[in-house]
Amino acid sequence: MFAMMLASENIAFSAALLLMLMIALLEGVGMLFGLGISNLLESVLPETDFSPHAEVAQLDAQSALSRFLGWLRVGQVPLLMLLMVFLLCFGLLGLIVQNILHELSGWLAPGWIAAPLIMLLSLPLVRACGGLLQWLMPKDETTAVSSESLIGRIATITLGTAAYGYPAEARVKDQHGYSHYIQLEPDDASHVFEQGTAVLVLSREGAIYRGIRNSYPHLTE
Repeated sequence: MFAMMLASENIAFSAALLLMLMIALLEGVGMLFGLGISNLLESVLPETDFSPHAEVAQLDAQSALSRFLGWLRVGQVPLLMLLMVFLLCFGLLGLIVQNILHELSGWLAPGWIAAPLIMLLSLPLVRACGGLLQWLMPKDETTAVSSESLIGRIATITLGTAAYGYPAEARVKDQHGYSHYIQLEPDDASHVFEQGTAVLVLSREGAIYRGIRNSYPHLTE
């Protein structure tokens, strides 16, 4: 099995599992020292393809992206958790499929063919696992409320750095005191929100919220 994982055709799947283990290790170390895992990944995660940071030029493309992110349960489950689920599903499913193919035919599918196919097959698993995580999460982490009801509330950037066109993950509480994870970017192109910044949510376009830095001390999350 170890030789199978090191085969050139399976490098992408093995690397995904290794990355997931590294993230889990960093999270554990961060918890011991009272640090957030997002501090350690801030310089990496915002640039990955799994974080919805691609700037959308057309409204129809933005609508499609919003529907896709919603389908993956982004905003319902913390983004870092979804990333780890994706890496796990992609890595394990890839190795399992390649192993079955090897047992049946004696050869492995080339990585440039296998990786995109396994990625597509992993997405429904990520959605299913995200739904399970959402169900298992404490009720103070997620609840069903109108997306529009979060406008006018104070959010805190929890993962990455938010710039105009490049949203970051933020936590916001609804009228019941429950927390939600949203994708948030500045309303002004000249502003940047670092991790920990308190932001007043002003509007929403699809799955992306926009806001300004909270300059009102009496308004808290």
